[in-house]
This record gives sequence, structure tokens and C-alpha cells, in this order.
Amino acid sequence: MSGQGVLPVQDLRALLAQGVISAQIPVLPEQLQPASLDLRLGHRAWRVRASFLAGKGRSVAERLADFEMHEMTLDGGTVLEKGCVYVVELMERLTLPGGLQAVANAKSSTGRLDLLTRLIADHGTEFDRVPEGYQGPLYAEICPRSFSVLVRPGQRLNQIRFRRGHAVLDDAALHDLHTREGLVPGAPVISDGLGFSVDLKPESGTLVGYRAKPHTGMIDLDRVGAYDPRDFWEELHTETGQIILDPGAFYILVSREAVHIPPDYAAEMAPYLAMVGEFRVHYAGFFDPGFGHAAAGGTGARGVLEVRCHEAPFALEHGQIVGRLVYEHMAARPERLYGADIASNYQGQGLKLAKHFKAA
Repeated sequence: MSGQGVLPVQDLRALLAQGVISAQIPVLPEQLQPASLDLRLGHRAWRVRASFLAGKGRSVAERLADFEMHEMTLDGGTVLEKGCVYVVELMERLTLPGGLQAVANAKSSTGRLDLLTRLIADHGTEFDRVPEGYQGPLYAEICPRSFSVLVRPGQRLNQIRFRRGHAVLDDAALHDLHTREGLVPGAPVISDGLGFSVDLKPESGTLVGYRAKPHTGMIDLDRVGAYDPRDFWEELHTETGQIILDPGAFYILVSREAVHIPPDYAAEMAPYLAMVGEFRVHYAGFFDPGFGHAAAGGTGARGVLEVRCHEAPFALEHGQIVGRLVYEHMAARPERLYGADIASNYQGQGLKLAKHFKAA
């Protein structure tokens, strides 16, 4: 087993062999990513009246008794309706040893559908965090925000990473890494991570993003390249380098910077400080080793920004900092990298909708 840092795919296989990660239906090879494991929806789900955390000393099953409206099965396919909150049991469970903790996040395609998906666990006081020593089941809280979706057992909406010790690079270490690797073209903006700005002046044309339509059909999550974007999205065009975000609306935009993740590092996209504007940027957040990197066949890749505006309309300007990448050490270099050895939907990406939509 490797040292401190984010565990690579070869260590995840070891955790499976040791029973640290287990499932009644064995984990599939395609669930293993360079630095994370995709989690699968189980068979049982509950419509709940509110989002919740289990809290210290309490299980999710106990809290479901407080919040459950009705129980359902995902067998044969079940529609999760826009604006409702669901809890779905996951197939995987954990028996974490001391010194090993886990963190989860939505997968890229999940975030691009405005499908708020968070991990909850017994005794949990935070979403998407599993402390060392945890033994028990895992659940996904799912809230479709823009589109109703059809889900089935075995679908993978979120993923989990395992970390031993302190892995996050501080600003000095991140400056050093940029000096060696050139994480972005030009001078980086580094403050508690690598700053992301929004691109509202594309090199060609005027298309800068997409806004989710308020009244659309359902999306079957098993159908890839099946849907016409025009049925679900409005194109956003500007010649001024500015757009105004509408309260409650969901947008797909893209970063101005083309970034990459060197093979010995992983990264997580984090929202920028709330004081910069009344909006949230990011639902999905993991960037695997090799994302946009030359060693994995990349030449840099833009970060797709999933943006939701809050209480007041907000004018977003070209080049405005809206998010940041927090880099972490890998415990060892993964045996395979994002984009090089796996089917990676978003290597070398620019402005791009989820894989369920036909190429715009």
C-alpha cells in the first residue's frame, strides 16, 4: 500500500481485496478510475420531505423514519422528479481502518444535468465526508434541480476518493508545481488553490454557454448522445463579454484557463468565496491525474462551470474569478491516467454539455 496522499487505482484494488470496500454485487472494473471509485445506486429509494444528515450517534435508517414520505424500488426504472428530494441506498459499503478517510463528489455528467447528488452516511455531520474508522452503509441524497431523470440500479452518479494523511498543496507548493509544470498558460492566480475565471469572449463566435429551460421532458440516464440540446437548453450568446445571471436559473459555462493535472496529483474544484457574487459554481468536482496532461494525450482542458444564481440577478464579466482548483498529492502514481487508458468523455474538453446530449 502506498504512502500518504490520495490513493491510486492500484490501492483501491487492494482495499477491495481486503474488504475495506465491499458490495453484495461485486465491484466492476469500470467503476475504478485513476484516483476514485464510482458508486452504484442500489435497489431501494425513499422520497423524503427534506434534506438531512444523520447526526452523531444516529443512523440514516433511523432518520428516514422522521423524513420518509414513501419507499420505492428502482428495479425496472424509476423517475426522480424535478424539485423533489430522494435518498437512495448505494451498493457499496465501507469498513475504514484508522488513518484512512474518504470524500465523495458528483460525477461530471451528474453535475452537468443539475442533478444535486451528495453522499450521506451513518453518524454523519457533513455531506460527502466519511471519517476514518467508519463501518457501515452509504447512501446518496439526490435532488434533480432542472430535469426529471429516469434512474435504475447500478447507475453511477457519484464517486469516492480515499485519502491517507494530509494531501492538499498549500499556496507555496502550488506555486512550485506551476513553475515546474505550467498548470495554466500565463501567470496563475493562486489563493487557497488555483483560480478559475469564466470565458465570455470565445476565440470564435458568440456562444458562451447554455441555460437550462424551465419546462422540459425527462432524461433517461442510460441514454448517451440521445437528446437534442435544443429541447433542454437555451444557447447564451454575447458580444460584450458580460451576461446577467437570473435567480434560480442553471447555467453551463466554461473556464477561460486550460488546465492540467500532472500524473502525481489529483484536484478538486471548489467554489470561490461567496463575497464575489450571489451564485454557486460547481456540483461535480474531482479532476483525475492526467486530466488535460500531455502524458495522457491532453494539451490542457477547460473546466466546465456549473453555475446556479441565488437571490439577485448578477452581472458576470469575462475573466472574473469564479472557482478554484485545490491540488492534492497522490500517494503513488496511478497505473493508468485519465484520458490515456480509459474511456474519458471530457478529456480535452471545451464548452460541453453532459454526455446524454447530441453534439451541439
